[in-house]
Amino acid sequence: MLHYKIDILDALKKSGFTTYKIRKDKIIGEAQMQKIRIGEIASKETLNTLCRLLDCQPGDILEYIPDNPLNPADSDAQAL
Repeated sequence: MLHYKIDILDALKKSGFTTYKIRKDKIIGEAQMQKIRIGEIASKETLNTLCRLLDCQPGDILEYIPDNPLNPADSDAQAL
């Protein structure tokens, strides 16, 4: 499962992008902003915009955590 490693709204604010400015300048749509607020992963286009605004890579803001960690004794899993 993907989730945000950082507080996106706080990072945007520190970079000079308040939610008001983002809405006013139509940088990110309200539906995508709502997804960010509740911790859902935004669209690929919005992630591109976030990376541009924050001058970062996707891995700087997103983290993958497996829902069910693989059993280390599972030889098929080790082959991957």
